[in-house]
Amino acid sequence: QVLIEQSIKGWRECEYEVVRDAYDNCVTVCNMENFDPMGIHTGESIVVAPSQTLSNDEYHMLRTAAVKVVSHLGIIGECNIQYALDKDSQDYCIIEVNPRLSRSSALASKATGYPLAAVAAKLSL
Repeated sequence: QVLIEQSIKGWRECEYEVVRDAYDNCVTVCNMENFDPMGIHTGESIVVAPSQTLSNDEYHMLRTAAVKVVSHLGIIGECNIQYALDKDSQDYCIIEVNPRLSRSSALASKATGYPLAAVAAKLSL
């Protein structure tokens, strides 16, 4: 049995790469967005880093949420948070939280020059 409360098809898909240490210091290394809207599989979509269509308010709203989520979950190391963002409002929902390096972490490392895997490994020791 499945309960569908709301469709997010057509919303924008964005994600943030976040690093947090044991002292609750947190940094968002990179944010990215899919070229295609929700409804197209992420693996079949072009990813742009850093995002190009988010407004300053949207960027900071999602960044603040990412930092709060990572801190609340107690994740130490690297984390990837994926969002769906309504293109007509500032409504959003979290699609997925990966408390580890993900496929897009490699793209974020290349786009920023920040060694996510190395930093995550050091923080886990």
